[in-house]
Amino acid sequence: MKVILLSVGKTDDTYFAQIIETYRKRVNFYIPFEMKVVPDLKNRKNLSEKEQRTLEGNNLLRMLQPSDYVVLLDDKGKEYTSAEFAGFIEKKTHSVPRQLVFIIGGPYGFSQEIYEAAHEKLSLSKMTFTHQMVRLVFAEQLYRAMTILHNEPYHHA
Repeated sequence: MKVILLSVGKTDDTYFAQIIETYRKRVNFYIPFEMKVVPDLKNRKNLSEKEQRTLEGNNLLRMLQPSDYVVLLDDKGKEYTSAEFAGFIEKKTHSVPRQLVFIIGGPYGFSQEIYEAAHEKLSLSKMTFTHQMVRLVFAEQLYRAMTILHNEPYHHA
């Protein structure tokens, strides 16, 4: 199984980008992990929130394969502790045949089509984070999950 983090817009802050890349490399030691980006919309200020969600949703849908297991990173999703998230990942490694895709939406969230394509929703916190921070927190938690599953000391550091 391969894990993909699919998001709208690139990480502009080079400091965040470096740390995220560090965790991406660490995760790849345990499981294939790739980050894919759907470019930000052009002329966004001329579009309504609904139009933005729809266009971003269409771009995200084009990146998905029919066999993908899709999990939205959504504030209304299920919350896990780090250990529970590790268990979630472990279960998916046994049940997802190809790709486990986590999606970070655009500034106004997801289109209805993306919600319909999703199998699950997961929340990283009840707090609101920037999209760059969500990428970082997700990558770190995925790495932490891998170390938990391999009984390594990182989780207790």
